[in-house]
Amino acid sequence: MTRNKTIEVSEDDRLRYLPRCLTCETDFRGADSGLILGDCLEVMPLLPEKSVDLLIADPPYNLSKKFDGMSFSASVESEYAEYTRRWLAAAAPLLKNTASVYVCCDWRSSGAVGAVLGEFFTVRNRITWQREKGRGAAKNWKNNLEDVWFATVSDDYVFNLPAVKIRRAVRAPYRENGEPKDWFTLGSKAYRDTCPGNFWDDLTVPFWSMKENTTHPTQKPEKLVAKLILASSDPGGVVFDPFAGSGTTAVTAKKLGRRFFAVERSENYCILAQKRLELAETDKTIQGYSDGVFWERNSK
Repeated sequence: MTRNKTIEVSEDDRLRYLPRCLTCETDFRGADSGLILGDCLEVMPLLPEKSVDLLIADPPYNLSKKFDGMSFSASVESEYAEYTRRWLAAAAPLLKNTASVYVCCDWRSSGAVGAVLGEFFTVRNRITWQREKGRGAAKNWKNNLEDVWFATVSDDYVFNLPAVKIRRAVRAPYRENGEPKDWFTLGSKAYRDTCPGNFWDDLTVPFWSMKENTTHPTQKPEKLVAKLILASSDPGGVVFDPFAGSGTTAVTAKKLGRRFFAVERSENYCILAQKRLELAETDKTIQGYSDGVFWERNSK
């Protein structure tokens, strides 16, 4: 039995899943959720205004890279900022007044993304997360951190703190008057549920032996997206992703009981995402998240 669990696209998958993808010619008004094949700048004007509770965007970074045969070329910072401004301007009308926004980026484009985001919304924080993958460099520090900017449309927004607390093992449990001080026991172990910060070092980038792994070159972990969804939306809310890629946001939203709309211009990645969505109907597990809790690595 092979240990490689990477999800790939076959010709049979193409025939099965491609017809499930919505297109620009589709009437979206009757859809509860959907994966849309197309360019987000063409699709977003067709979606209903003030309908989205949470926007999660993982746009192409300002790097020269190929995605399924399509090239994205690095540009000067001002050009990338203008690109960010264009898609944010198209996305902004879709958001409810109570909506939140998360935008992924790397260190090169983080400053530009944060500045442009502030033109449209109130910037609340910048999350930095550690990815284990990354090539070493002979004359530089290894690049293994990425950013996620957090912003809101207004001061009235959802933030479900209890849903994203991290359960950590307590090494030296402290007692007050003989009773546990801010900790509890599960079996023979002591734990504490702690408030999450804006540096996340408990994520694993999908690799070949993980069930969520795909052939997409820049796939985000479901656990990362789960934190954003649980913190900034309620069950039944609408999550929107204009750069769906392999479908991580859509899949995670489905697993967590949210509605979703996601846009992807690659046929192969749309098929990949549809395949993952079907798998999510019977398997709702998210690595590192169980019993309604995010567990500190190696603590359960």
